[in-house]
This record gives sequence, C-alpha cells and structure tokens, in this order.
Amino acid sequence: MSSPSATNQPWWRTLTREQWFVFTVASLAWLFDCLDQQLFNLARGGAMEALLPDKSKAAEYGTYTTSVFLLGWGTGGLIFGALGDRYGRAKMLTFSILLYSVCTGLSCLSTGMLDFCAYRFLTGIGVGGVFGLAVALVADTVPDKARAPALGALQSLSTFGNLSAGFIGMGIGAMAVLPFGLAPWQAMFVVGALPALMCVFVMSRLKEPEKWVKARDAGLKTGVKFGSYAKLLGHPKWRKNAWFALIACSAGIIGLWGIGNFHPTITGSIVETHLKEKGLTALEMGKEKAYWGSVGLLMQNVGAFFGMVTFAWLAQKKGRKFAFALALLASFLSTLLVFSQMRTFSDIFWMIPIMGFGQLSVFAVFAIYLPELFPTSLRSTGTSFCYNVGRFLAATAPFTVGKLTAYLGQGRSPAEKIEAFRSAGMWVSLVLLLGIAVLPLLPETKDKPLPEE
Repeated sequence: MSSPSATNQPWWRTLTREQWFVFTVASLAWLFDCLDQQLFNLARGGAMEALLPDKSKAAEYGTYTTSVFLLGWGTGGLIFGALGDRYGRAKMLTFSILLYSVCTGLSCLSTGMLDFCAYRFLTGIGVGGVFGLAVALVADTVPDKARAPALGALQSLSTFGNLSAGFIGMGIGAMAVLPFGLAPWQAMFVVGALPALMCVFVMSRLKEPEKWVKARDAGLKTGVKFGSYAKLLGHPKWRKNAWFALIACSAGIIGLWGIGNFHPTITGSIVETHLKEKGLTALEMGKEKAYWGSVGLLMQNVGAFFGMVTFAWLAQKKGRKFAFALALLASFLSTLLVFSQMRTFSDIFWMIPIMGFGQLSVFAVFAIYLPELFPTSLRSTGTSFCYNVGRFLAATAPFTVGKLTAYLGQGRSPAEKIEAFRSAGMWVSLVLLLGIAVLPLLPETKDKPLPEE
C-alpha cells in the first residue's frame, strides 16, 4: 500500500487511513484475546472451588485446567496459522474471535471438571489463532519503516485488555449481589463473551493485505504452497528459524503461563493470612481473594506495559536478539523475586509490577521478531508455529508445577502446600535460561526487509 514518503516522519504518520484501520482492528482483536485470558486466570480459583468436591485441591487442579487451555491454544494456533496463509488473515481472525468468545460464555454453565475443561479447550483453540493472524496482518499491511514499532505497539496495547480484566474482576468482587445469582467466576466468563460483538464490525470492512493477495495470486501461477507445514519444516532456512525460535518462545511462554500467571494463588494465601482475624465467611473471603487477585493483575500489567514499551524500543535500537535475551533474563529474575520473597501484604504492591515488567516484556519482542523470520506464504504459519506450539510445551509446566506441588506438599498443612507451590514454580523457571542459550543460532533481522521466497 502507498504511504507518505517523508522519511523523517514518526511511524504513525506514515500510515494511510486504511492501514490505521487494519492496525486498530488487529490491536483490538489481540487486546480482547488478552482480556479473555486474564479473566480465566482470575476466575480459575473460584471455578475450581465451586466445581470440585474437595476444595483443598483447587490450586492443584487449577494448574491442570490451565494445561488444557494451553493445549487448545496450541492446537488453534497451528490450525488458524496455516488457514490464515491459505485463505486470508482477516477471515480467519474473525472466526477465531467468534469461537473464543462464545466458548468463554459457555464456561459459566459448567457443572463439573469435564465440561469446564471441554469449554476451556475450545476457547483455547479460538484464542490460539489470534496472535499469529493479527501480527501477520499488520506486518503485511504497514510500510517497512512502521512495521517494528507498529507490532511493538500492538503487543504493548494488549496490556489494556489485561488491565480491563483486573478492573472487571475488582468490580465483580466488590458487588454485594451479582445479577441472575451468578457466582463471581461465572460473571467473569459472561463478560469475556462480549468481544463476539466485534466480529460484525470486523467482517463488514476488514480487507486482506494487498501484499498477501498479490503473493497468493502469484503463488497460484508458480505453484508456491501457502500455509504448508511440510514446506515450513522441509526448507532448510525456514526449518532452522522455526525450531530455534520455537524453543526461545516456549521459554518465555512457560515463564508467564506455566509460572507467572499463578501469582493469584500466592496473593490469595497472603490475603487470607492478612484478613484471617476479621472472621469473614467463606463467601466473603472468596470475594476478598477475587478482589485482591484482580488488584494484583492490574499491578502486573502496569509493569507489563512499561516492560513491553521498553523492550520494543530496545529491539528496534539494539537488535531483536539482544532484546530477546535480556527480556528472558528479566523474566527469570523477576519470577524468582516473587515466588521466593513475596510474603507480606505490602510486597504485593511492588513485587508483582516488577514481575509483570520482566515476564511480559518477552512478548513485545515476539511480536516484532517472529514475522521477520518467514516469507509471506508462511508468515502466519511460521509465527503461529513458534508462538503456539510453544503452548504445548508450556502446557506441561502448570501440570509439572501441580505435580511438584502435590509431591512437596503431601500430608502438609495448607500453608505448607503454598510453600511447596512456591518451590515448584522456582524450579520450573530455570527453563527461561534455555531460551537464552538458543538465540545465537537465529538470524538478526534488524533493519532488514521481510523475507520472501
């Protein structure tokens, strides 16, 4: 697409009205996706306490439902990544949003672990499609000069979805009576279904990128396969990029989804100790935990916003691999800080923002770096492969944390089980260092055009 040619303009001034529209829609799609993810993190504990006969196992089984969600996420990423390259990013993005929104709403109707996990798996399939499609859509639409900052902004803006989830959770936790007799966890899933309304808006106006349309038309004449995993993993260059980027991405994803997003479990134990002398009922204590878990989520994502902005800038100035390595190191150190040292009520207010800064900064680098590793015919496929196959590996982390927690806390008091949970999280966080180790094997893409066949 054509754009103003003044080279000294800031990136946002180089976008045409249509390019702004695409950037806005893609950013909202990922923002709402993140809203859905975080509402699940907030609702998970309450759902487990309501659906399990033995409430003492809520923390352990919460990790298993997260693994199910991540398995769906990985499956959806693989499916929609390939379909996006074959049939269009915009079409598949619309369907992904509709799927995760509807299945999130259905989660509030769960009556047991089986149907809850089924809804979470289907929600994960929809959620998994969004990142690769949204990133490829923007990368193929905006001018080269604007690509890296636009993708960094897309990822940074996603924190507003996470912050919105925190405010929603606080509002629900503060309500004395919820409509229709809903429990707080059910109300969160109902709210998470609302982004489906966006689909009508997206379907009516969003067009496929001109770059993708031209490449697809040329590919039909020359026989180039779009969205082919055989091609991705068979071509020496793309295969190397795919496998090593997958390892690096998996480390960051495990850091957040396997460990970091369980900070409400630690926060809940601190809040329970802090309020134990007030003689609250089980329902009142549940609301307090929901409220302060949401406050923790807000603080995590305030830190995340600044972390993403900082590391997106660093990736543009110092290089993608340097920013990637530093972000993984920050994720590792901030995780150790929270899981080992967050003990008092006041610690919540400064340690969780630091963890958010470290853990989510990695994702800003993902958004910029991944689409630069693959050609147009494989851009959505390759990005989704690295970002979402990592979910399969990350799905093992909550399961591992859960099993380690059960083993280390066997026969112990609830307080000692929380200590076992902390220890398990710290051991699993060592995987972040593996991501740093493989980065020298990947190419540096700073100031280079998007690759083609």
